[in-house]
Amino acid sequence: MQFTLNPIVVMLSLALATSAAQAAPVAQVYELARQEQQPLLDTLRELVHIESGSKDIEGLNQIAGRIAAQLKALGGDVQVLQPTDVYRLDDTPEKLGPAVHAVFKGQGQSRVMLIAHMDTVYLKGMLKDQPFRIDGDKAYGLGIADDKQGVALILHTVALLGKLGFKDYGELTVLINGDEEISSPAWRSTITRLAADQDAVFSFEGGGSDGSLRLATSGIGAAYLTVEGKAAHAGAKPEDGVNALYELSHQLLQLKDLSRPDQGLKLNWTVAKAGTNRNVIPAEATAQGDARALKVSDFEILEKELHARVQKKLLPAAKVAVKFEVRRPPLEASDFARRVADFGRNVYQDELGLPLKVMDKATGGGTDAAFAALKARGAVVEGFGLSGYGAHSNNAEYVQLNTIVPRLYLATRMIIDLSAGKLK
Repeated sequence: MQFTLNPIVVMLSLALATSAAQAAPVAQVYELARQEQQPLLDTLRELVHIESGSKDIEGLNQIAGRIAAQLKALGGDVQVLQPTDVYRLDDTPEKLGPAVHAVFKGQGQSRVMLIAHMDTVYLKGMLKDQPFRIDGDKAYGLGIADDKQGVALILHTVALLGKLGFKDYGELTVLINGDEEISSPAWRSTITRLAADQDAVFSFEGGGSDGSLRLATSGIGAAYLTVEGKAAHAGAKPEDGVNALYELSHQLLQLKDLSRPDQGLKLNWTVAKAGTNRNVIPAEATAQGDARALKVSDFEILEKELHARVQKKLLPAAKVAVKFEVRRPPLEASDFARRVADFGRNVYQDELGLPLKVMDKATGGGTDAAFAALKARGAVVEGFGLSGYGAHSNNAEYVQLNTIVPRLYLATRMIIDLSAGKLK
C-alpha cells in the first residue's frame, strides 16, 4: 500500500517544529493570502453594492444568490434555505430572509464551521450615500464592517484552502444568514443545530478597532409587561374603573430589584405607556425592560422570577401579563475555546509579528456565536473578521485594508492546524 503525504501538511509540520524565536509565516499560505487580497476586495465591492437590509427580502435573495454561486464554484454542496422554524419576537417582521448553507467534504476527521451574516441595519436607498470606496488604508461602504467583510473573508478563506489543495478536514461548513441584525429569529435554531457537533465554530464578525478575538458576549433579553384595567370617567366615577397605570406602577416597583450586577445580570425598565386622555381612568398600561446576562441560566431564573412576582397585584380586578424574550443568549467562554484562541494568538504574534488580544469576558452586545455555543461540543470563537469601525453608521463604516492578509492567513492556518489535530 502506498501513502501520499499532503505537501501542505508536511510544510506546516516543519514550520511549526521551529522554535518560537525562529517562527515565520508558512510561506505558501502567506503568499496565497497576499494574492487573495485583491479578489477579496472585488468580492467585497460586489457585496456592498447589493443592498440587503434585514427586511429587504428582494435584496437578501439577491445577495444570497451571489454568495451561493461563489461557494458552488469553489466546490461546495450549496443550498439557499428559506425560513421554516421561526422564533417570533415582539418585532419580528412577517417575512424573513434566506440563509446560505454550504458543505465541503474532505478526507480527514475534523468538522469546522464558519459563520457570518449578510443582512445590514440599513434601509433600501441608502447605498447612494455610502458606496464602496477605498481611501488610503481603509475601504468604506454600506454594511462593509458589519458584516459583509465577514462574508468575503469566509469566501476567500475557502478559496485559499482550495488553492492550497488542502482537504484534510472531514467537513467544512459555511452558514451565512440574513437576519442577524434583528436577533436571528429565522436562523438561530439552524445555527445551534449545525454547530452542535463541530470541533470548532469561527464567527467572522469584525474584530473591532483592535482586532480582538472574543470568547464571551453578553446575552440580550427583553421583558414586556401588560396591564389590563377598566376605563371610567376620572372626575365623575373613578371608582367604577380599574386604573391600569396604578397597577403598572406597583408592578414596576416590585420588579425593580431583579438585577444582580455582581453576577452580570441586569434588568432595567426603559419604556412605559398608559392612558389616552387626562380625564379617563387608563384601561391599559405597558412597559418594556432591557435585560443583560453573562450566563444562559441567569435568563431562565429571571424569567421565572418575573412570572412569580406579577402574581402579587395592587388591584385584584386588574389583569397582568409578563412576557420574556431571549433576544440573544450569552456566549460563555469554554476551556477548549480558550486553547484554540491562544493558539491563534501565538500564530498571529510569532509568525506575523502582530498583537492579538483574546477577550474572555463579555464586553458588549451579543452575536450569532452565542447561538452556535448553546449546544456546542467544540470551541466557539468570535471576531475572526477584519478590523474596522463605524458599524451601523450612515457615512463612515470602514474596514482596515492591512488586516486582510493577516486575517486570511489566521483563518486558513486555524482550519489546517485543527484538521491536523494541533488544537485539541
